[in-house]
Amino acid sequence: MAPRLGTVIKALRKAKGLSQVQLAKRARIAQPYLVRLESGERKNPSLATLKRLAKALGVPVAELLE
Repeated sequence: MAPRLGTVIKALRKAKGLSQVQLAKRARIAQPYLVRLESGERKNPSLATLKRLAKALGVPVAELLE
């Protein structure tokens, strides 16, 4: 089974040495929303949100969905 989106985002964020606040600012999303994504509480972000997160993390969108 593929890892959940939140797990992938959290792993990439930590690998880049970013805090949740830093990533949320870079991706222009609310930090509480990022917390919910990483925890799996929020599972279906919009494509626009995925694109902003991918850009902020320096990865293709597809990498978030693997």
